[in-house]
Formats: sequence, C-alpha cells, structure tokens
Amino acid sequence: MLKADKRLLRKAISSTLWALAPQDIQAQSQAVTHRVLALPAFQACQTVSCYLSMPSGELDTSTLVAEILKAGKTLFVPKVDVLGPGSMDLLKIHDTDDLQSLPAGVWGIKEPTSHYNQQPRLTVMDPRCEDLDLILVPGVAFDHSLSRLGHGKGYYDRFISSYSEAWRKRPLLVALALREQIVDENNVPVGDHDWKMDLVISPDGIIKPSGA
Repeated sequence: MLKADKRLLRKAISSTLWALAPQDIQAQSQAVTHRVLALPAFQACQTVSCYLSMPSGELDTSTLVAEILKAGKTLFVPKVDVLGPGSMDLLKIHDTDDLQSLPAGVWGIKEPTSHYNQQPRLTVMDPRCEDLDLILVPGVAFDHSLSRLGHGKGYYDRFISSYSEAWRKRPLLVALALREQIVDENNVPVGDHDWKMDLVISPDGIIKPSGA
C-alpha cells in the first residue's frame, strides 16, 4: 500500500513538473537560490553537499552550486553507483572549472569523475574529510510536516543513514522545492526508513518544524 501511494503521488507530481515552462522553473530556481544563500545556516557552514539537477523537470541548481564555490565553501556532489544496490557517494568539487567540466551521467545529470588531476577525488566518507554541515536535498514532493518523497531509488535515505552511523554529526537536511512540489500537510506517504527534512525551501518561503 505504501509503495502504491508513493508511486501515485510521484506520478502526479512528475506530470505537473514536466508541464512547467522552462522560464517558470528558472524563475522559481533563482528565488530558491536567493533564499538558500541568505539562510544563516548556509552562511555559517563550511562543508556543503548539493545535488546537480536534471536537464529539465526539476529545480535548477546550476547557479547555486557555482555560488557555493564562490563563497569559499567546500562542495560535495553526488555520484551514484548504478551497478550496486542503490548506493550513492558524495565527491569533492575543487573549483568552478572542475564543476563546468563534469560529464553527464545517469539521467543526464552531471556527475564527478572518480579522479581529479590523476588523483582519487576525496569522498565525504573519507576519515580525513571534515564533517558535512549541510545537505541540500532533491525530491519529488514535500509537505508541511517536512516529509519527503524521493525518486524511488532510496539513494539519499540510505546515504544519510550510513553517514550518520559513521560516528559523524548529522548534517542539516534542507530540501529544495518548486512550489508545485509542496503538498498539503501529511499528504506525503512515508515509511520507517524515510528521513524527514529539517527545512524545505520553496520560492514562496521556508517550511520549518512546528514551533520553530
């Protein structure tokens, strides 16, 4: 029942997103980018992960990731293991040139290569890496209880669980959403392994925990 409910909502929201005009997505993406950059938690953080967006049908993070690097923060972006059991790692991006040179991977999403300047890229799971302060999380749908519906592969839920179990502090989980991805409170079906967000940022505002 849970899987079916998730599948129905995922299909409904995805259809809405694919029907959005590109200029609408760009306008909303810029508004969300401004909100993220103004967020005190972002301004205070040193190490941040941000997803690289799909070519269409999703909030565009290209300006945001460039601004993260410009701000002098350490940026990590996802690389998925398509041959493994739905696993994902976060690899370091060194500078703007590195970011712009990334090849397209699964679903047309840019992904870091495993090496940079003939050296293995630093993974956020490496003991030498500083703890992640903030993860900017994608998704399909979110509600006012801070529940998240992902794309169905479980990459982020599994990664956050693994990272949190690795004797590291839990990073702040901040979801980025177009306004069409926000549904009524408690309308996102979730299971025991689904992580709730700490904040959801849309063009229209920031959803915070009740009482915050």
